[in-house]
This record gives sequence, C-alpha cells and structure tokens, in this order.
Amino acid sequence: MRIAIMGAGAVGGYFGARLAAAQGAEVHFIARGPHLEAIRRDGLRIESEAAPLHLTDVRATDDPAEVGPVDLVLFAVKLWDTDRAAEACRPLVKPGTVVVTVQNGVTGMDTLCQILGREHVAGGVAHIGATIAAPGVIRHTGTLARLTYGELDGRPSPRLTAFHALAEAAGFEAVLSAAILRAQWEKFAFLAPFSGVTALTRQPAGVIRRVPESRALFLDAVAEVARLARARDVDLGTGIVARVEALLDGLPPAMTSSMLNDLTRGGRLELPWLSGAVVQLGSELGVPTPVHRVVAAALAPYADGAPSNSPP
Repeated sequence: MRIAIMGAGAVGGYFGARLAAAQGAEVHFIARGPHLEAIRRDGLRIESEAAPLHLTDVRATDDPAEVGPVDLVLFAVKLWDTDRAAEACRPLVKPGTVVVTVQNGVTGMDTLCQILGREHVAGGVAHIGATIAAPGVIRHTGTLARLTYGELDGRPSPRLTAFHALAEAAGFEAVLSAAILRAQWEKFAFLAPFSGVTALTRQPAGVIRRVPESRALFLDAVAEVARLARARDVDLGTGIVARVEALLDGLPPAMTSSMLNDLTRGGRLELPWLSGAVVQLGSELGVPTPVHRVVAAALAPYADGAPSNSPP
C-alpha cells in the first residue's frame, strides 16, 4: 500500500512513522522547512516511553508531485493550511484514492470534499499527546495513541479495510468506525471547549476543573457544541456533557491545549476553526453559542499571533 502523509508534524509524523515501520507499506512524508531538512539528513525519530522509534531511511519531500498517486493520504495539516494542502494533494489522488483527514475541528472535511471530491474523502480522529521536540524529532507523551477512521457514509469499504489491516500491525490502537462523524463531533465537543477555556484562562486542566466557575464555563461550552451537533443531525447521546466532564477529570493536572501552547509562544491559533466555527455554525443553524462567542472574541486579537502594540 502506498501512503502519503500530508503534514508530517507531531500527529502525521507519529502515525506515519509507525506505518512506515510496519510491513506492507510504502510511506512518503510531505513536510517542509527545517523539519524536512532534518528528516532527510538524520531520519525521523519518535521519542516515546512506550515504544521509541528511529527511521533512518525515510521518503520525504515538499513536492507531492514527486510522490505521484497513492492509495491513501493521511491528511494532518494545521487547519489554516487546509485549502493550500488540499490543492497540493491533487497529484497524489487517482481513482480509488482515499484522503483520511485527522485534523482538529469539524469543518476541514467540507473543504476537502469541495476540492478533491467527496468520493475521495474519509473521516478520521487522532487521540495522542505529541509535539515536535526538534526538527526531525517527535515526542510522544503518555501511552495513548489511537487512530480512528471511517467512510463518511458509514459503510465498509475495501480501501479502508486494507488500511485497517496495516494499521493494526503498526503499533498503535487502530479503530475502523461505522460512525466517524459521531466520533469527530465527540472529539470536537471536548476539544473546542478545552482549547477555548484553557487559552482564555491561561490555565491547565487541573485548575479548570478545580475552580467551580471555570468548570461550569467549560461544561456550558460543551453543551453548546452538543446542541450544535443535534442541529447537524449528529446524535452524541444524552450523556455527552457528563462523558466530557469525566474526560476532563481524568486528564493529568498539568495538561494544556495546543491552542494555549500556541498562544503562549505567540504563534497562530486554530481559533477560527474551533470556537470560531462553533459561533459560525451556530449562527447558520440558529443555535445560541454565548460561551464560544466570548472565547472567540476575547482571543481574536491573538488569532494570527501576538498582537502588535503599535497604534492602528
């Protein structure tokens, strides 16, 4: 199976490396900048207490045309790069190619469908704690490494069944789902509130859940996403808020969101595709989203990086 990893950052790089180390896969990494240079020079290293890995012979490029058509694309770019990366995928796509998006949020898949065609797109959800520790080095924290994927219509398909057989042997938890839209929205019901509230308060999970006011704010934000999912005909079940609350309570106290990490270092935020998307979809569907509206407004000055203090 020929596989391309579009966006070989922390998530794409981790799962791509595991797939490349498995038998039966020819994996190509699409990367850029110092990360690409380091991979070409030194290989791709996974730092992990669970299962460290160092790939020394890595197929890596910044030009998808050098790779050519593949069987599967694991699409793992930041949300603000979705349009550009989707267009760049065109040389990778042939009849039968499937592009599995594991991006955050719930709107990137619509963009992929518009650019590449719905028949080429499948949904995915990644659960992992990983960061780029240095160019060419991905640090996996904890033991969780789960990749969930499925066709948009929920039906089994030969292309994902073949990928599933490979993924099961790749050293991470692989889940072939018949309800991938629900899986994506379940993650979104945690991710958008957790990203927004941690970034808004500049506090980790332990503080958010310990302080009654911030816990209540978080749960109200979860409820807004749950109502939005119902309006989109995605059934998350009546206990979704309680399930997300239990997830919050089970996190390491020091855990933060990637959006808070980006905010702290003055980087660009995925805000428009998280709380911003909740507000936009809520407006379109007539679902009130007051908590996410405040989050989106309060963090808007930081969305493109640290704001300048110079006068307008």
